[in-house]
Amino acid sequence: MAISMAGLPAFLLYFALGSALIASFAAIYLRITAHDEIALIRAGNLSAAIALGGNLTGFAIPLEKAIAQASSIADCVLWAIAAMLIQFAVYGLTRLIIPELSHKIEEDRLPSAAMLAVIAVISGTLAAASMTV
Repeated sequence: MAISMAGLPAFLLYFALGSALIASFAAIYLRITAHDEIALIRAGNLSAAIALGGNLTGFAIPLEKAIAQASSIADCVLWAIAAMLIQFAVYGLTRLIIPELSHKIEEDRLPSAAMLAVIAVISGTLAAASMTV
């Protein structure tokens, strides 16, 4: 059985690109929220960790689909940007549905954080399923 490493350069390229896109999403998300997730997480706030984790997962799911079906780097980046925009829009909508969302996360109120995380993951899976070749 022969082992081929011919795909290694593409793997490394898409892995690095995916990591950079996730970091970009996280940086933007951390700036648009009204609370400081990193400080809250460092202080032991489980709600902030759940909310951030759900949103990262909600973006990573369609990003994985974009990488899997991309015909080029540009194609992958465009689909990733579309997924980011969906996640940011859903976050904005969730803030309307759950009044004082940031305040509730700061107070470590788990139901609000869990709902935000679930909504983010659902929107991510829907975005991924909507991406077609």
